This record gives sequence, C-alpha cells and structure tokens, in this order.
Amino acid sequence: MTEHVTSIHNKIKEQIDQNIYLGASLALFDGSQWQEYYYGQVQPGQPVREGLIYDLASVSKVVGVGTVLIFLIEEGRIALDQPLKHYYPDFDDDTVTIRQLLTHASGIDPFIPNRDRLSAAQLTEAINQIKVTADRSFKYTDINFILLGFMLETFLGQSLDLIFQERVFGPFQMTSTSFGPVADAVVTAKDVPSGRVHDPKAAVLGIHTGSAGLFSNLADLEAFINHYLTDSFAKKLSRNYSRSNKDRSLAWDLDGEWLLHTGYTGTFILINIPRQKAAIFLSNRTYEKDDRAQWIVDRDELIKVIKDRLLEEKV
Repeated sequence: MTEHVTSIHNKIKEQIDQNIYLGASLALFDGSQWQEYYYGQVQPGQPVREGLIYDLASVSKVVGVGTVLIFLIEEGRIALDQPLKHYYPDFDDDTVTIRQLLTHASGIDPFIPNRDRLSAAQLTEAINQIKVTADRSFKYTDINFILLGFMLETFLGQSLDLIFQERVFGPFQMTSTSFGPVADAVVTAKDVPSGRVHDPKAAVLGIHTGSAGLFSNLADLEAFINHYLTDSFAKKLSRNYSRSNKDRSLAWDLDGEWLLHTGYTGTFILINIPRQKAAIFLSNRTYEKDDRAQWIVDRDELIKVIKDRLLEEKV
C-alpha cells in the first residue's frame, strides 16, 4: 500500500474509530486499474468483505435516471430546455424544464403533507401536483428525480426497473444491481430489515422511484464508472449545465473536473474524466445512528482526502 493510499486508509480508520460508521468498502481507480479495500464491520461480528451489496440511496440518481437521460439527450430524443410537461403531461406545472430538474434548480417545494402515510398512487398524485415556486436557485430535492423517473416511464413505455436493466445494467454488465428488496444486502439500519430500502419514498414507490432504491456493489459500480471514463456519452459532462447559482453537470454535482454524487446511507462516487481518476465509497453509516449534519462534514473531509491523493500520483 503506497503512502497515498495509506493516508486515505488512515482517514477511514479514524472515522471508524470515531464511530462515524462501522465499516466501509472502497475502490480507487488510478488511471489504469481498480484496487479495492475493506474496513471494519457491516454490523458487530460481521466483517466487511468483497462482494457486499449496499443500498445506494441517492447515488441511484446517477446510476439510473441520470445516465438514461444523458443517453436520450445525446441521441436528440430529449431536449434539455423543454418543459417536463411536454414529455410527461400528468405534471401540473408547465414551466419546469428538464435542465432545471437535472440540475436541481426547478423551484419545487418538496413538502408533502402526511407523506409517509400515503399509498403509491396517492404519493404519485401529490408529486404530480407539487408546488412550484419562482425561486430557480439550486435546491437539492428527491422530487426532481422522481419526476424525471415518471417522465421516463411515460416516454419509454416501461417501468424504471426494465428501463435501467435494458439501457444501463445489461449493456454495462452490472449483474448485481437492481431495485430492492435484495436478499443478503448490507443492513442499513437496525430497524430496517436486510435488503429493504432505507429511503421512505422509495419504499412506497418501489421500482418506479427515480431518486433512490437501487442496490449495488463495488464490482458493478466499477463497471459503471469505466463507461463514464471511456465512452463518448460522458465526454462533455465535466462542464456546467446549470443556469442557477451552483455549478452542476447533468445529474451530477460538479466540483472543478470532478463529478460527484452522494447517498444518504453513507455512499458516494467520484469521477474525474479528464484525469482518469475515480473512487467508490460504500458504507451503512445509518446502522447505529443518523446524525446527518455531522455526516456531511465527515463525508466531505474524506472526499477531500481521496481527491487530493488521487490527483497526486498513481495509487
């Protein structure tokens, strides 16, 4: 293990020692090959090991809906500045565009009364009638990608699970990626059964959720990222597509040359296409506690260490 990987290893060990999470799976790409590392435990007495399948939470946004839409935009079948309603007539508002949804600048107020007590049909109806404000600054919300998922199902005439399988998982040879429930997946929280999705909206909407709900492992995500690093569809993604106050790529956060997406359960993906560097971090940080504000601080510290070290030299 080189000095650079040691610094990443030490940061993860430090966070485990601070009980930020019990354990993690990490993969790093140095421009030529992937290397995998395993730390700590999934739950007490169960070490982290190769092949574990994790609840991706919001990383699902880029693995599923985001990638399919990037394909359709490149093919000229979807126009960035068309209103969502052009492709998805069930949505009430005719001012929100595909670009705004993909870059989280839609003006949508995500509050839904009694959300966790609604059926799938009721939640769908509430999202279709969601309040849209005049404020088109950056505000991250799952509703943007749930709506994009509904739109894809209408536009392509299939449910999201089939769309993702036919257009992403199959072609990319991602054999362990799917919506839940997933047998023997890593437990995300003590009160959530193994293999059940952690996100409450995804639990209701199931295979029709564009914002969360996918499960995957390091090997599949490595295959996924390899296509982003080498295929033509991704060559223009390392630039700003947003017209709001925050730089965003299509579906991805944008930090300089880095594409980034994080997930609530303790997951993130980093890709630097120009430098051909990448990282995958998978954990179940919600297993014992859920201090989201502190997790964002700790997560961002780890992301900075990984980015800095990957850009120094080969790992």
